[in-house]
Amino acid sequence: MTVTLPNQLDLDQPPPDPLTFAVASRDADVLKLVRNALLAGRARLAFQPVVLTQDHNVVAFYEGLVRVLDDAGRVIPAAHFMPVIEETDLGREIDAAALALAFEKLHDNPDMRLSVNVSARSFADGRWRNVLEAGLTRPGTLGERLIFEISETSAMMLHEVVVRFMEEMQPRGVAFALDGFGGGMTAFRHLKEFFFDLVKIDKSFVKNLANDPDNQVLVEALITVAHQFEMFAVVEGVEKPADAAFLSQIGADCLQGYHIGSPRFALR
Repeated sequence: MTVTLPNQLDLDQPPPDPLTFAVASRDADVLKLVRNALLAGRARLAFQPVVLTQDHNVVAFYEGLVRVLDDAGRVIPAAHFMPVIEETDLGREIDAAALALAFEKLHDNPDMRLSVNVSARSFADGRWRNVLEAGLTRPGTLGERLIFEISETSAMMLHEVVVRFMEEMQPRGVAFALDGFGGGMTAFRHLKEFFFDLVKIDKSFVKNLANDPDNQVLVEALITVAHQFEMFAVVEGVEKPADAAFLSQIGADCLQGYHIGSPRFALR
């Protein structure tokens, strides 16, 4: 009689190393945490202000950053779970939840403009599209005050999908921001194919900007490219007054970062 052991390992393959096992366990825990949070309605948006460079008291718009709460009510930032779920069906669910929260905030604050991150993969997702259509048909100028932020990587991997979606949304007033500009995959020759209203210059160029000549040249060049294509230039990751002052001198339109304001659940 042949006995087969349950879950028998393939002896021709090496056993998983401890690091691989730990990463797989962590990812499984993250998926469970996010799924449970969505089922329990524990998704939230934290709002970070984006201000005019020449007057930090004027908020151009807020970025709505998705968060989830665990069973104990602790806040889990997107950076802790989006890399794990972004390419999964759960990524589409978190995009839909964030968009629904954004529409509620826009409805409750008629003078507010709000951006929300979205993966290009969600444009073909039925649940996400249902949330979008329901929000755009509500009374008020919700579409005209909504900005979709799309990462360079997402835009370039599905650039035809993004372009078609932009064409569809233009008559409805929705604006688009290219997130992480300069830090990813976008070739400048492709910019004219898109319909981005603004770019958000990657924060990796901004650290210690006032004292880094190389980054100064790069950021100024990216601002020039944005303006050449008639897009506003928002600079992310601004943490020091000296960096904000330098960006004002070289023509950045808007600033975002902890020097300007941290993400908060309540509007400032």
